[in-house]
Amino acid sequence: MTFAWYGHLQFQKIDWLKSTGLVGVILISWFIALFEYAFQVPANRIGYIGNSGPFDMFELKTIQEAVSIGVFIIINIFVFKSGQMQWNHVLGFCLIIIAVYVIFKKW
Repeated sequence: MTFAWYGHLQFQKIDWLKSTGLVGVILISWFIALFEYAFQVPANRIGYIGNSGPFDMFELKTIQEAVSIGVFIIINIFVFKSGQMQWNHVLGFCLIIIAVYVIFKKW
C-alpha cells in the first residue's frame, strides 16, 4: 500500500504526471491498491486460522502492519529518498517490532 498511499507525492518528478489532479491521483492510487489487494486478501484467507491457517485476525493484522512499515522504510530510503531516518524513527520502528513479539508470544 506504500505506493498507493505515498507514490503520488512523487508525481512532480515525472513529467507526464505533474499536472495530475486530485481525481486522477485517486484513480491511480485505487488501481495500485487493487493490485496490492489482489495479493493481500488471498494471503489473509489462506493464513486465517478459520481456514486451516496458522494465524488469528490479530496476528494477521500485526503481520500486515509490520510488513507494511518494513516496506515503507525500504521504499522511502531507496526509492523516494525523502528525508533522513532519525533516532526517533528507529526507536518507533523498534517498538513496532516489540509489539509484534508481544502479540505473537504465547503467554
